[in-house]
Amino acid sequence: MSDSPTTVNNLGVAMFTVSSQDDAVDFYTDKLGYEVRSDVSFGENGDMRWVEVAPPGSTARLALNEPMQGEPGGGMIGVETRDVPGEHARLSAAGVDVDPEPMRTPGAPLMFMLRDPDGNTVVVVESPDVRD
Repeated sequence: MSDSPTTVNNLGVAMFTVSSQDDAVDFYTDKLGYEVRSDVSFGENGDMRWVEVAPPGSTARLALNEPMQGEPGGGMIGVETRDVPGEHARLSAAGVDVDPEPMRTPGAPLMFMLRDPDGNTVVVVESPDVRD
């Protein structure tokens, strides 16, 4: 056991903004040989799509996201923890710019976002083994 104050245990998902999820999946699978790890609809109306690809055997995944509101975005990373509420409380107490509360939308795990001083976003997500 480490003396580290964090409960984050894994770098799980890196996220890229793409103009077409279908074209991006074709490129990453056909050209680079990655596997599709997830391709699911989510959101209240099921009108959003979550697509993840990864090299065979990788535990980290790459999410291929369409730009939000028509604007291409910067990079984001996702990290995983077994204790989303505890990590949120710890970072809030440390004065980190975090969402007011962890959230769960239909089809998605418990999560919250934090922003670094440059405006980059880290999504802190419930570890998959906690969701099962």
